[in-house]
Amino acid sequence: MKDETTEMPADQNDPFGLSAVRDLLQMLEQSDVYEITIERGNSKLHVKRGQPTGVIYSAPMSQPVPAPIATPLPTAPVTPFVQPPPAPEGPPVEMPAGHTITAPMVGTFYAAPSPKDKPFVQEGDEVRVGDTVGIIEAMKMMNEIESDVAGRVARILVKNGQPVEYGQPLMVIEPL
Repeated sequence: MKDETTEMPADQNDPFGLSAVRDLLQMLEQSDVYEITIERGNSKLHVKRGQPTGVIYSAPMSQPVPAPIATPLPTAPVTPFVQPPPAPEGPPVEMPAGHTITAPMVGTFYAAPSPKDKPFVQEGDEVRVGDTVGIIEAMKMMNEIESDVAGRVARILVKNGQPVEYGQPLMVIEPL
């Protein structure tokens, strides 16, 4: 900060003058100066405003106080919002031997390109490598599911419009 001497008209009884102090305060508000000291003869005027920007004042460090350990309160059991699908009725269906095509993503399985069209494959149909066997809709995108083996469709394990999970078996192909 640079010291400058400014000539201000002064009265002998009031070396700084009330109007001069007002002008000085106005200039301080409009500048980035936050502290000023003016001396005239035996009189001294010291003006300081707010905290200077960029200066950090630190308080002495205190020892951290450990947080009290709360004992858990007994709570009633929480029931989930989503109920699991009902278990299939009757004896469990055994999986035929063959290659299982699984869902590569989470989504909705569709057996046909549109509700009016016939399904891509039905049980008993023969498929080649690369043939489309279904569609999984994920985030409004239609993803074709292709057979990775040649063979006959032994069993379709999901229904049209059924939600599927990643890795869920979709159908079983018996190699020829």
